[in-house]
Parts: sequence; structure tokens; C-alpha cells
Amino acid sequence: MRILSLLVLSAVLPASVLGQVPTTRDTTRQDSAKVTLPEITVTVTRTPEKVVRVPAAIGVLGRRDIQGAQATLGLDEALNNLPGVYVANRYNYSVDQRLSIRGFGSRANFGVRGVKVLLDGVPQTLPDGQSQLTNVDFGNLRSIEVLRGASSSLYGNASGGVLSLGSEPAGPGPFVQSVRVEGGSFGLFKIASRTTGRTGPASGVLALSRTEVDGFRQNSGTRFTQLSLGGNYLVGGNTDLGARFSYTDAPKAQNPGALTRIEVQTNADSAGANNLLRKADKDVSQGQLALTATHYTGNGRIDVALFGLLRNLDNPLATPPPQGTGAAIGTFVRIDRQVYGIRLATEQRLGGAVRSPSITAGVDVQRMRDDRENWRDSVGIRDTLFINQREQVTEIGPFAQLHWNASDALVLSAGGRYDAVKFDVTDHFFGDGADNSGSRTMSSFSGNAGVSIVKDLRFSPYANVSTSFETPTTTELVNQQANVGGFNPNLDPQRAVNYELGARGVVGPLTYTVAGFLGRIKDAIVPFTELTGRSLFTNAGRLKNDGIELGLSARVRQRLTVFGNWTYANYRFDRYRVQRLAGTTTVIDTLDGKQLAGVPKAFIRLGLRAGPVRGFSLDLDHTMSSSVFADDANTVYVNGWGKRAPGDINGVGLGVTNARISWEGTTGGAWVRPFLGVNNLWDRSYVGSLTINGTFGRVFEPAPGRNWYLGGEIGWAK
Repeated sequence: MRILSLLVLSAVLPASVLGQVPTTRDTTRQDSAKVTLPEITVTVTRTPEKVVRVPAAIGVLGRRDIQGAQATLGLDEALNNLPGVYVANRYNYSVDQRLSIRGFGSRANFGVRGVKVLLDGVPQTLPDGQSQLTNVDFGNLRSIEVLRGASSSLYGNASGGVLSLGSEPAGPGPFVQSVRVEGGSFGLFKIASRTTGRTGPASGVLALSRTEVDGFRQNSGTRFTQLSLGGNYLVGGNTDLGARFSYTDAPKAQNPGALTRIEVQTNADSAGANNLLRKADKDVSQGQLALTATHYTGNGRIDVALFGLLRNLDNPLATPPPQGTGAAIGTFVRIDRQVYGIRLATEQRLGGAVRSPSITAGVDVQRMRDDRENWRDSVGIRDTLFINQREQVTEIGPFAQLHWNASDALVLSAGGRYDAVKFDVTDHFFGDGADNSGSRTMSSFSGNAGVSIVKDLRFSPYANVSTSFETPTTTELVNQQANVGGFNPNLDPQRAVNYELGARGVVGPLTYTVAGFLGRIKDAIVPFTELTGRSLFTNAGRLKNDGIELGLSARVRQRLTVFGNWTYANYRFDRYRVQRLAGTTTVIDTLDGKQLAGVPKAFIRLGLRAGPVRGFSLDLDHTMSSSVFADDANTVYVNGWGKRAPGDINGVGLGVTNARISWEGTTGGAWVRPFLGVNNLWDRSYVGSLTINGTFGRVFEPAPGRNWYLGGEIGWAK
């Protein structure tokens, strides 16, 4: 019935506006050709500045990149348009997509690691460094700013890069209403409503969406509802007060798990046997409230943000517990989480001259409390508790950043930050005869310095050096070989230094950006093995993340833009020793020189954006990925996306093409926009993601073949 309704909707909308004069509703659209043009101002650097003057690699995506006939289901739809950014879609809503920026975040077997995530300036990254996208509705985003490279001096722990998401603001009129409906392959159904209003100095936004997906694999269905409510009030013309509330209820997020090579070749849409038997799933609800205030002074501004988060998680896993064995016996994890924090910052110009340097200074404080219970579970019957503990993490990070437009052509910046992250665990379970309570404090100073020369917009070079600091997350600390409570006392934070030289420019219709970087990581945190389905982490010694990023776009015609992004990633271990058991003997494997698992050496995205012409727009994306290793020893190998022959998982990477077409026009005072999308147009067989160092060869997370979606949006304003 849902698909039938959508078919009717898509057929009726174009017919109803036939002969109407198309209009462009969104006057702020950006496409990939514009991401480095000098008029674009970014705030992800904590000091508002035009992109061309920032001495760092910055990518900006606008509304068309994010929402333009996209299914709005994941980060990969838009972020893979940027060089240096790699998003591996697992098609598994239980563990999220794997986001990697210059290798940071590549170790994540679930969630997002190593990258700071902000939504409307409010952290979605917890004080231990793990980020959650639970409250992010991609259909409600207007912009994404991505800062690539070590950024701890700006944002603290786990800042190998920064992802700043901006929600769609209130419309310009007193009332704007829109409804968007879509459906497609694998039981996809999504409906979203958005209402905005303005009156005098006040504005408000209410966004509500419901998403259901059966999934292309067994045990991969999901269902979630997202609510976002925001309001702003301008006081006296120089103080902006804001409030944001978001809530997500996701009672179903099944986990199909990873497959072996033979399972992929035989039946790529199957699930792991244990995941089926033990009904691996996730039930999560999360709410976040944020209160913000921005006061503009004569020489700058003052920003304050107070925020709090509540999260409840029930998570049946395929992981066997330490007590008892059996085909249907797994582990049930329950976490009750509370997070609260404050961000204080001020930006002030030091002097009355236009070119006087400005300083941004402040402090970030966050505190998280998790009540964790791990149970022995037999298909919903929990009979034995084996972990019961309270985990607390407190982060304090004062920072200061100096920015100086020394001349029209010269920009200088430098900054520093000190982070102290304290981990506390209180063990409430004594059935093992031990009290595993304890605390650890991890701290570090991070800094950055950069210079940008903007003498000729055809060629604007920049250089910077920066450092980052990244602690293990509580989930990584709690996974211990003995499967007991407490935190792993031997897992330490990793530290990195990043050296970058780049340039950007506009030559006629061509816009380009290029960057070369050298990353030196000490005590790299890696998932070195799995034990009964749990990833165990260690410090690998030294890691070298070196690469080149190139982004090109050209406006061939007034309504035709082509673009391409290429990332060369030479990420390898400089020194890596790992212990393993061979029978009853402990041996040490030397993995020096091995390539970092989970990240392709070359990643290419080509695209075309055409229109609107008579209201029609066409978007084409073609993505190619080179070979990827699934283990640190580089013995499990997957070639690029695509295949050479049916059932051949190591085929040549021919690439994957996505196509979207949409129409936009008006009728009866309302705008309408039907759209149709086809992913994996040529029906390639490929592995979209990997479970790094999975046991028994269970590492492959296949992507679906050709699939489609269609839908439409209708809206009106008063």
C-alpha cells in the first residue's frame, strides 16, 4: 500500500503542474563546484572566515548535495563527494556507517571514532571520543562543513577531523509547511514533515520523520522516529537566544553481522548464523536538550551553550557470554546514559583596526555517566548477570586560537588547547570475587599553526601543522580479554602530528583544491583481534598516514557542472607488534610496513549536476574504490568496488553509479518536487564495508545490488 501511494504521488504531482512555470524554491543551493569559492564563509574553525583564507583543508556541502533527490539515509550520500573523506556504508543501522577522515575513525567497528561531530554547534561526540548520529535526520540538514586533519587544538579529544552539521533554519515567511514521502527497494518507507514560523524577533522549527527499512539482508530491518524542535529569539538586536530539543525512538535496528568470503559468494543477502540464532538487535531511545546564547559586542561575540542528553540502550548481541555455551545463547547489554556539558567561547578583535588580530578563547566541559549491565541471554531470557558497573567520564578543555589577517594577502593562525579526560568505573558486581573499580586520567596539550596566502585567487596556497589527542572510548576500554568488569589498564591514548601543504583556486570555469599531508601517529589504537565476537583493542606503536587529496569541478554550461575527487591514502604501520596464541605458546607477530586495514589506497568520486532545465534536474555519481585489507596482517584482501565475474569477490573495481532525477515547480501556490533515484545502476557486486580483524574470516559486509526509491515533496508558505 505504501509503494502504491508513492507511485500515485509521483504520477499525480508532475501531471498537476504540467504547463506551470517552474520555480526554484531554494535560493541558497550550492553544488560541488562551489565548495571552495571565496565567498563561502565557514564557522567550523571556531572563527568565521572565508574558505579561501583558511590555512586548512575545508569542505562545504550545501542543500542540493545533501537533500537533492537523495534518500537522506546516510552520510555516504553526500560526504563521499569530498576528497580525504571515506564513508563505508555497512547497510546496518545497528552499527552506523564507518566515517574516516585521513585514516582517523577507520578503526570503528561500530559508531564514529576519531572525528568530532557537531549538530548546530552542539557536540554529538561524547567526552570519551565516540560520536553518535542518533539525533541526526539527514533530510533536515542544510549544510555540512568538514575540517580535515588533526584538530584537537580546536575541539579536543578525538579530533582527527571535524564534521559540523547545520539544520535547515526557519523559512523567511510567517509560516512554511512541507511534507516529503519516499519509498523503494527493501521495504524502504520514509515520511517527513517540516513546519516553520516567524513572528517579530522569534522563529521556530518543528521537524518530524518516520523511517522503516526491511533491509536487503536477513536480520537487517530497522524502524525509527525522529523529532527536532528548535526556536530562536533575538533580544535587542545583538543577542540571539536559542533552544533545541531532539528525540529519537529506534525500537528496532537488527544486526546481520559480517560474512565469510564463501557466504558472500554463495548468498550475499544472508546474515551471520549466530546473529540469526541470537536475534542480534538494538533498541535505543535518546533525547537531547540544548540552550544557546550568542551576544555580539563591538569587537566580537560571546557564545554559551548548555546541553544535556539521556540515552537508553537495550542491545542483544551475537557475542557469547563467559558463562555457558549454546547456539542460541548470546549477550544482552543494557546502558542507561546521562551526558551534560557547557561550551563557553568568546571571539574578540584585539584593537580597533580592521586588520587587528582576533582571539577566540573558551572552555569545553562534558561529563558522561553510563550504568552498564551485561547479561547472559538466551533469545530474550536473561538469567545471569556478569557485568554491573557505573562508568563516568569527565572532560575539561580550555583553548585559545589567534587569527590574524596580517594583510589582504596574508593570513596567520595559531592556537592551543589542554585536555584532561578522567575515566572512573565503579564495579557493582562481585560474583567474580573481584572489585574491578578504578580510575584513569588521560591528558594532553594540542596545538596548531598555519599560514595562508591569498594574493591571486587562481592560486592560493596554505600550510599548517597540527596535533591531535585521542583517548580510547569506554566501549573499547571495557572489552577485555578476561571478559571481566572494569577498564583495560593497558590501553593508552593515541597522539598524532599532521603536516599539510595545500592550495585552492579558481581558473575560469574550473575550481580546484589540492592538499598533501603527512600524519605521524604514536600509540595508534587498533582492533587487533576479536574474541567471541568482541573486538579487543591495543596500542599499535607508530602509524604513518600520508596522502594526497585532489578536488576538481567545472561549470561546463550555465546549468551543467562536472566534478571529480581523488584521494590517495598511503596509510601503513611503521612499528606494530602484536601478541597472539599459537596453541599454548605466545608468539609475537611483526606487522611493520603493513597497510592500515579498512581504508582503500585510492578512492575516486566523479559526478555530474545538470539543471534545473524546465524544472528538471539530473544528478549522477560514480564511485570507485581500490583494494582494501580486512586485517592488520594484510592477508584478507578485497579488490575495488565491482566484479570481474559472477561470484568473484576479488574482481576489478569497475565502480558504482548512482542516478537521481527530480522536477520542481509550483501549482496552486504550493511547490512540488517529485524525484526518482537508482543506486548501483549497473548492478555491481561489491563489499561496502569490512569488520576489521574479524575472526574465522567473518569480515565482509556486502552492499546491495541495483535498488531504487521514489517519492515527492510538497510545500507551501504564507
